[in-house]
Amino acid sequence: MSLYRNSAWFLKGLTEFTKGAFLSASKNFVEKDLETSMAGRSFMITGANSGIGKATAMAIAKKGGTIHMVCRNKDKAEEARAEIVKESGNKEIYVHILDLSETKKVWEFVESFKKKYKTLNVLINNAGCMMTKREVNGEGLEKSFASNSLAVYIFIKSLIPLLEKSTDPRVITVSSGGMLVQKLRTGNLQSQRGRYDGTMVYAQNKRQQVVMTEQFAKAHPSIHFSVMHPGWVDTPTIANAMPDFHSSMKERLRTPEQGADTVVWLAVSEAAVKSPSGRFFQDRQMVSAHLPLAWTHSSQLEDQKFMSVMEDLAKSFQPH
Repeated sequence: MSLYRNSAWFLKGLTEFTKGAFLSASKNFVEKDLETSMAGRSFMITGANSGIGKATAMAIAKKGGTIHMVCRNKDKAEEARAEIVKESGNKEIYVHILDLSETKKVWEFVESFKKKYKTLNVLINNAGCMMTKREVNGEGLEKSFASNSLAVYIFIKSLIPLLEKSTDPRVITVSSGGMLVQKLRTGNLQSQRGRYDGTMVYAQNKRQQVVMTEQFAKAHPSIHFSVMHPGWVDTPTIANAMPDFHSSMKERLRTPEQGADTVVWLAVSEAAVKSPSGRFFQDRQMVSAHLPLAWTHSSQLEDQKFMSVMEDLAKSFQPH
């Protein structure tokens, strides 16, 4: 089955995830969807100092949106901020320094953000981490899971009250096509058993993000939730964590701007919120979050168990 999944995924990728596939899909885009002012609306973007996150921040800044860049590296973040301000002419760009793999600090950040800011219209969970070997943080959590899954859960959970008070609230999570080869598993969230394969752990985290999006959408109908696949994009994460894939596919990889297109569309367009909440998107289209015959669907019971485990785990690190 895994051979089938991997083969089906790669063939799908060659036809749908490349730069050429984006150029083909973009012929059907409605230009006026993005012809909108975001003045007065605020956006939080994690991992906003490079790749897809930076391209997203730049595009929204040019539309007048207030941007909260949540980044790990202060120097890179300030450099990116200066570039965004210069190119967009928008000074409402704020840098917040946070390492998403440090769970208690994630809680502290989101709680203090709510106290300081009275509105947040859009949360964009973009930051991602792909490890080459299993590492744990100071709290004993496997770093990929802590950054990609638990941090996203805490960001959404904590910021829901602020989002619900704001107009037209949205939550967008940048997933990955890699999740198509993974079925949700709740029994080994920390990758303690079996051989550690960083690419597959990342793909499992991305499947978890899809399930989270579906479940949060059911629980909070006043917020529009979506999760998306940016395609195969030439980013520092891919170059560092998957060097062979990067070098062999380099000419066919999308630019960060092409990868960010659907994120921006989901964040700013009126068309995006006409789609049901909790769905998976690719190139501005709602698509299936599963490959045909790949047996990656989880049951309602499994999804609920996963959310319960995440809730308990998140609470255990919540400052009191």
